[in-house]
Amino acid sequence: MKIIIIEDEKPAARLLQRKLEKLNFKAEIMLHSVEESLEWFSKNQHPDLIFLDIQLSDGLSFEIFEKIEIKSAVIFTTAYDEYALRAFKLNSIDYLLKPIDEEDLETAITKFESRFTKETNRLLDYKADFNQIRKMLSNPSEKVFKKRFTVKIGQHLKVISTEEIECFFSENKGTYLHTFDNRNYLIESSLETLEQELDDKEFYRISRKFIIPLKSIKEILVFSNSRLKVVLPTYKEDDVIVSREKVSDFKNWIG
Repeated sequence: MKIIIIEDEKPAARLLQRKLEKLNFKAEIMLHSVEESLEWFSKNQHPDLIFLDIQLSDGLSFEIFEKIEIKSAVIFTTAYDEYALRAFKLNSIDYLLKPIDEEDLETAITKFESRFTKETNRLLDYKADFNQIRKMLSNPSEKVFKKRFTVKIGQHLKVISTEEIECFFSENKGTYLHTFDNRNYLIESSLETLEQELDDKEFYRISRKFIIPLKSIKEILVFSNSRLKVVLPTYKEDDVIVSREKVSDFKNWIG
């Protein structure tokens, strides 16, 4: 596995390098600025994993992504405040808070390794919304909505973007997301939490049981007791009903 460190504080970079060596990982390349990083990426094969500080000596590290398409996985190393951490968590971005704890480092590496396919030793398709993170850092008062979910499948982790989600539903005290390819995944969040995390222009809680995205609505039918029934592309396990008290607001939401 090829690892590089981008960190403007050289002592911090060397310390991270030593901590990686204790875990039997070697970071041979250390870069210290946006300019140096751009030059290196333009001339070298991209690594499997980058440990990346946000604030470099000559600007924010996001400038690297704006000028070069980085194909590596990224773990941010940051001393940023609660707004940045919230942005990372909502977007399932891996980060390590400085000073870096060795156990946290090992956990981050293990999570990264789970995203590799054993057959091809290549990273599974995973792209962070760096523009949204940058927007959050530059304007912390602006709300950032959750764009992806990490679900556990056996010993592996799978990242699912909101674009893939047909609906969320609750069942037997659990909360699940259902994807357009007709699969269910158990998630840790409750529907109440999801209401706060999801973009309310795109997602609507139609009842105590369901949250649906606008894009998944295939058909809307008049149902009994002044309610509405929503037909989704693949979810067929139960009737998806808009509760009576939400019908008016739901109609306004869909426009």
